[in-house]
Amino acid sequence: MTSTLRLALGVLPLVGLTGCGYFDSREAHRAQLAMIGMTSNDLQACAGIPASTKTLNDTTQIYQYTATMNLPTASDSTIIPVQQLLNMTQVTLGGAGTTCKAIIRLDHDRVSEVHYAGDDDEIIGSDGICSIITRGCARQPEASMRKVSGGPFGPVSAFHSPAAPNQSTSATYNKQSGETVPNYTDKSKPVIVPRP
Repeated sequence: MTSTLRLALGVLPLVGLTGCGYFDSREAHRAQLAMIGMTSNDLQACAGIPASTKTLNDTTQIYQYTATMNLPTASDSTIIPVQQLLNMTQVTLGGAGTTCKAIIRLDHDRVSEVHYAGDDDEIIGSDGICSIITRGCARQPEASMRKVSGGPFGPVSAFHSPAAPNQSTSATYNKQSGETVPNYTDKSKPVIVPRP
């Protein structure tokens, strides 16, 4: 085989993945790692002003970003039912998502956690729609962002989010929740009991 043919055969599957969400999913999951530690000013400079915010306590805030991606529709012809084939593919393989909510926790004015919610999966991978929220930060990284390897064997997957980092006590508990603990073992007691 010639080297050109080998190159074409190696690149063709990757090109085929571009329209299916694989790279969008990897980019969204890479952002979940890269954005940890960035300041709220840098976050708003690259991702924009959040759709809503919630102050949990003196040190912790939640920012919520919402984005919707319009999916193009193909017109059917009498000979080739393109839209019907596309609909069957999406039903069979999944991934007809159009909406993402990015929920970002800030601890002491720095991003400490990024979660995605909503109907946000594309055909290949999970959370691919969410890349439209973090794309500005990915394309022009801010100074307070971390560098994360985007290699094929790095810490980023297209199929699952990275593990959430440990959070400070002030970011996860307020005074009231710090005085109680969950009870998973004694079925005769309530599920939430006072701290021993």
